[in-house]
Amino acid sequence: MELRNKVVIITGGGTGVGRATALKLAAAGAKVVINYSRSEKEALEVVQEITKLGGTAFAFKANVAIEKEVIEMVSQTVTTFGTVDGLVNNASITAQIPMDDLEAVTDEVWDSLFSVNVKGMFHCVKAVVPYMKKQQSGVIVNIGSVAGKTGIGSSMPYAATKAAIHTMTRSLAIALAPYIRVNSISPGAVDTRWWSGMKTRCINFQETSHLKETRQRMILQELFFFN
Repeated sequence: MELRNKVVIITGGGTGVGRATALKLAAAGAKVVINYSRSEKEALEVVQEITKLGGTAFAFKANVAIEKEVIEMVSQTVTTFGTVDGLVNNASITAQIPMDDLEAVTDEVWDSLFSVNVKGMFHCVKAVVPYMKKQQSGVIVNIGSVAGKTGIGSSMPYAATKAAIHTMTRSLAIALAPYIRVNSISPGAVDTRWWSGMKTRCINFQETSHLKETRQRMILQELFFFN
């Protein structure tokens, strides 16, 4: 995809992988929308950094688990930039629960993780697809995780949501072809604030990633240019 003047929404774009992706896309000439739910300060800092370098961006607060807020975000994007060409479904949450502590995995944990990580991603896809179909082009990248493949991660519900994302991505790719491309990326351990202090606890998860954290973040950024 030629990125100059393309409009891309990045959920969870204020921190970690989302932030790095937003900066990379903006540097390539894309107009980016930095979605956030709680990280307002960080999201505004990303916008400031992009505009300081001559790019175009704005931040929008929306909880992806609430469909109404997602629709408002996409509507504002189209009002501001005229269309939406890409979606990076990056926003997700987790719960730090040892894999063998089944008692701690409550209905509330299951519901909260699935609401954001799976339903939230679908809300975003559902909201952008009408605009992409109208222009007969669009790219959607869903951020999964190696946890969805190995079953090892911060908690069992987290791994299950990421596995669900991988399957949903395949279904969406079939449903939206040929004009809208849908892909998923499954990163391992990435050096973000979530990972801070978790290295010892999640050592097995780290070993499955096969990549140094900083290098993996760089690869993630580059992958968006080939979807």
